[in-house]
Amino acid sequence: MKKNKIVIVILMIITLLFFNNTVFANQINIKIDSPSVMLIEKKTGNVLYEKNAQEKMYPASTTKIMTAILVLENVQNLSQKVTVSYNAVFSVPIDYAADTLKVGEELTIEELLYALLVKSSNEAAFVLAEHVGGSSQSFVSMMNTKAQELGCTNTNFVNPNGIHNREHYTTASDLALIARHAMQNEAFRKIVNTASHTLPSTNKYDRADRNLLTTNELINKKNKNYYEYAIGIKTGFTSQAKNCLVAGANKDGIELISVILGSDKTDSKGYSIRSKDAKKLFEYVYNNFTNKRLSTANDTIVGEVNVKKATKDTKNLKLMTDTDVDILVTNDKVNEDIQGKLELNENIKAPISKGTKLGSIIYNIEGTEYKANVVASQDVQKSNIILSILGVILAITILFIIYILMEKSRGKKKRNKYKKVNYLYK
Repeated sequence: MKKNKIVIVILMIITLLFFNNTVFANQINIKIDSPSVMLIEKKTGNVLYEKNAQEKMYPASTTKIMTAILVLENVQNLSQKVTVSYNAVFSVPIDYAADTLKVGEELTIEELLYALLVKSSNEAAFVLAEHVGGSSQSFVSMMNTKAQELGCTNTNFVNPNGIHNREHYTTASDLALIARHAMQNEAFRKIVNTASHTLPSTNKYDRADRNLLTTNELINKKNKNYYEYAIGIKTGFTSQAKNCLVAGANKDGIELISVILGSDKTDSKGYSIRSKDAKKLFEYVYNNFTNKRLSTANDTIVGEVNVKKATKDTKNLKLMTDTDVDILVTNDKVNEDIQGKLELNENIKAPISKGTKLGSIIYNIEGTEYKANVVASQDVQKSNIILSILGVILAITILFIIYILMEKSRGKKKRNKYKKVNYLYK
């Protein structure tokens, strides 16, 4: 009996160990070498992986993500030309200079953004900052205000390009917030996913041979660190910040953003550690998660409500979401039936137009909430009580008239029958 108990205990231990390895296998098996890391899903902002993500780090040229998005949000016409100032060129220390722009040269905002994000020109950052903020100092103030608006809690910028300064810092978590916001801008997305771009000839440079090559190994097909699902975003390096990378990837509708800070340059095989870590994070998600659609905008019925003061034909109103509801689930939960909780507005009554927001639906997946608006699937007409009463009265009146006419007809038939009988007896 004692032996049986021992066997049972051993089996329980083995079962628990196996269960734990199954549940946490993804976390245990993924090895990230970089010291500070964050991985999020772009659509929801949900955190999928983090490592020292709240630790203050030097961002180097990943700073330019904030510079670019502020320019794009404050300049309406990207074809507008800007003159490269003496200060913009010579404010850059010699070891940070890209020697791409010429003093007095006129370039469009768009071309300067390509120089900023593709080749990582520090001069372009100063030119754009001066144009948008009036001065680089004023622009830096805009950068810090924007960071706070986005929810950053441990970020402080002192320049628009990431040239090293002890007071210029951020965190992987904050940088993920900034990158996610930036990737909602189509112009930004296009530029950061560009592997090479040629600047046109200008008033100060008469040849179109300045080819800007990306510093992002993940989107360069000729680089051994190339990743087919990569869509940008920005690299950075200083001796103090080491190698930094904010990378984006999209596969099967799952868009991810990873932030790698403070990485060493290469591994023993010569592969970029920052790029290798980013690819590990992306593949971890793409191999273990699936995009599951819970609702298609203006198509999937997610509930029904009985509308007050509505006509009989329209009072039972079906509800739909006004956006697609996609969630990220582990592969073993793809076929699970997931029900949402409706939270409807109070006192829903007619009339209601098709598409009117009537509340929301919330899906809770392992502690993460996915929320969408629910709207009316059709028009709901208001029931008019007076007209209804008049209709009833009219119906009763018609029935009464029909009754009277029928009674008269019966009376007439009786009289005719009586006359006929009397006639026969005469």
